[in-house]
Amino acid sequence: MTAPGALVAAGLMPADKLPAANDVTSRYAMAISPAMLALIDPADPADPIARQFVPDAAELTALPEERADPIGDLAHSPVEGIVHRYPDRVLLKAVHVCPVYCRFCFRREMVGPDGLGTLSPDALEAAFAYIESRPDIWEVILTGGDPLVLSPRRLHEIMARLSAIFHVRTVRIHTRVPVVEPGRIDAAMIAAIKAAGRPVNLALHANHPRELTPDARAACARLADAGIGLLSQSVLLRGVNDDPEVLAALMRAFVESRVKPYYLHHPDLAPGTGHFRLSLAEGRALVAGLRGRVSGLCQPTYVLDIPGGHGKMVIGDDTVRDIGGGRYEVTDFRGGRHLYPPDADPGERSA
Repeated sequence: MTAPGALVAAGLMPADKLPAANDVTSRYAMAISPAMLALIDPADPADPIARQFVPDAAELTALPEERADPIGDLAHSPVEGIVHRYPDRVLLKAVHVCPVYCRFCFRREMVGPDGLGTLSPDALEAAFAYIESRPDIWEVILTGGDPLVLSPRRLHEIMARLSAIFHVRTVRIHTRVPVVEPGRIDAAMIAAIKAAGRPVNLALHANHPRELTPDARAACARLADAGIGLLSQSVLLRGVNDDPEVLAALMRAFVESRVKPYYLHHPDLAPGTGHFRLSLAEGRALVAGLRGRVSGLCQPTYVLDIPGGHGKMVIGDDTVRDIGGGRYEVTDFRGGRHLYPPDADPGERSA
């Protein structure tokens, strides 16, 4: 489903919200897969699945600290499709479309039918040449967009090309597909994933335990049985999982699905996403509440991508200093210190 009018027709959005939803989708892409539509409870105005995917008028309000490129991808993109922020790994963004579009997406200005699109053959070859020329690159992370929207044939070509680069010893894939389109995880897709001839880890994005349906768990089992490592990544979202019981249930659902809890992201400063964000203090309290209550297997690492491209940091006592007024001093992996939220960027446009 790609248009707000279809949500009204399906009884998943009140008709009076349609004009604002149309305004939202004129700027940010919308797509909701059948698997996710089936999970939405139309009787619940606060349904956590709907909140992730159904356009909301709140998205039209941008705050001064929000940024079109909140984690600084473009500042670390030496060639099209590559983000090289850390010494031993790069992101390879071969495609900028997704099977669903999250309303809190930090790349919402880049993805969708009108986004940056799919890399051309020449651009993809230039990206491979960049990776080949830098022997310090040990890991390539396929992201986007969602790389598993590619056909198995196209994904196989990319993975096989990476297998020819000796110093690339492992590949990671960031995706929502096993949850939002579990039927795509078939024998052909698994063969394509394994074509790298290297250890492959798949980071599965889900934010609420209801997303781990029987079909999603079966897709995870097919991947795990094929020897593909499974990790989780979730975003801490107000109105979705900002509850200790929900967060614990999500982490347990991952473990039951053979997915190791990995990252819990503090939501990024993408335009029009302020209604999803908690404070760092609220997030730390929620994560601390998992300790001792649930198994050590169920403990994710709570992280913040520091705005401006300064990289990921683990949110802890030694990296975050409360300076009052709802602001913090945070320390990046190089020891640099930054204000969070940052000062308003005069170059950013408002919604």
